[in-house]
Amino acid sequence: MVAVTRRSGILTLALAAVLALPACGSGGKTTGTSPTTAGPSASASPSKSPVPFTLAVTPAPNSTGLPLSTEVGTAVTGGRVTAVDVVTGGGGGKVAGALRADGTGWVPAKPLTPDASYTATVTATGDDGKTETRATTFTTMGRPGNRVGTGMYLFQGGTYGVAMPVVVEFVDFQVPEAERAAVARRLFVTSDPPQVGAWHWFGGNQVMYRPKEYWKPGTKITVRTGLDGHPLGNGKYGDQERSATVTIDAASRVLEVDNATKQMVAKKDGQVVRTMRVSLGKTSTPSSSGNLVVMDKLDKTIFDSSTYGVPANSPDGYRSEIHYAQRLTWSGEFIHAAPWSVGDQGVRNVSHGCVNVSWEDAEWVFAFTTIGDPVVIKGTERKVTAGNGWTAWDLTWEEFTQGA
Repeated sequence: MVAVTRRSGILTLALAAVLALPACGSGGKTTGTSPTTAGPSASASPSKSPVPFTLAVTPAPNSTGLPLSTEVGTAVTGGRVTAVDVVTGGGGGKVAGALRADGTGWVPAKPLTPDASYTATVTATGDDGKTETRATTFTTMGRPGNRVGTGMYLFQGGTYGVAMPVVVEFVDFQVPEAERAAVARRLFVTSDPPQVGAWHWFGGNQVMYRPKEYWKPGTKITVRTGLDGHPLGNGKYGDQERSATVTIDAASRVLEVDNATKQMVAKKDGQVVRTMRVSLGKTSTPSSSGNLVVMDKLDKTIFDSSTYGVPANSPDGYRSEIHYAQRLTWSGEFIHAAPWSVGDQGVRNVSHGCVNVSWEDAEWVFAFTTIGDPVVIKGTERKVTAGNGWTAWDLTWEEFTQGA
C-alpha cells in the first residue's frame, strides 16, 4: 500500500516530518558556517610586497529601508577585524551578534527591530599592527508583509539517526534561483565534533544540509534559520527565526533492502543484528531504489488509495489500518507490517510500493530504528526521485556540493 502526504499549510518550528497521512503509493554550494565571536585572520597571501591594509564596511552610511536580517559587512585586506559594536540609534543599547567565521560580516543574534536606526563601528588591525575604524548608520524597513511560511524538520532536544539531514522548507513558494545562495547563507549549522557539510537545493521550496559522510554518532548539532524579515525574492520575506539543538544517536543503525534476495538486513555499528524477509512493490507499482532516510514513525495509521485518486472500492483500491509504519518518501512508501503478504515475503513482490514485512519483524524494526536512520534499497525497477523524501544521501558528495 501507499500513503501520500500533502505538504501544505504553515509548517511549525521543528516540524517532525509528518503532515496528514494517506499510504504505500507508487505512485550552489553553501557551507554551514555559523557566526563566531571571533573570525579567523583574513591575512594576505605570501608575496614580495605586503598587501595594503584596507577596511570597508556596509551598509553604506545613511542607508534606509533595509531588511530586518541586515548584516554589517566587513571587507578587509592586509589585516583582520578585531571588533564590531552595533548600537541602536539615539544612544540605545548594544545589539548582540557575532562575526562570521570567515570574517566577512557581523550577524545580529536576532532580527533587527522594524523602523529602527542602528550605528555599527568596526575596528580592524593590519598585519603591520596599525588599526582602522569605520562607522556606519542605517535604518531598517517597517515590518514586512508578504511573508512566506517556513519549516525546519528538527525538534529541540531530539535524538536522530546518523543520516538525518537538516531540512528547511518554504510553504507554497519557490525561492528564485538567483536568491538561493543568499537565502542559504542565512541558514547556520554548527556541529560538535566539527564535520564538513554543505547545503543543496531540491527545487525552490526545499533545501537540505548534510555532512560529507554520515554524522559521527553522538554529534551535537545546532541549527538557526535566520529568515525572519529576510528577502526571499519576488517581494516575499521569511516568516520567523527557528532554532534547535539536537543530538545524533550514539549508535549507527542502517537498514539494507535487496530486491534480488527479497531480504532486509538490519545493522548496528556495522554488525548484522537481524535479517528479515520482505515483499516490495509489484512491477506496476515498484518500490524506489536509493539511499533513503526514515522520515516518520507511526505505530498505527490508515492507508487510503483514494488520497491519490484510486477509489478504495475499486479493484486496485484499499483503505486499511496499518501498523508499525515508517515513512521513506513523500509519495507514500513505507516499511510496515503486512501480515496479509507473509506468504509472498522473501519470494515475490506484491505491494503498491512499500516494504512489506511480517508483524513480528515490523514490530522489531520499528523499535530498532529512529528518525534519521538510513535505509538503502537496491535492485528495483525505479530509482527514487530527487526531493521525494529526504534524498540528500542519494547524491554523491560531488553532486551534492554543486547546489541544485
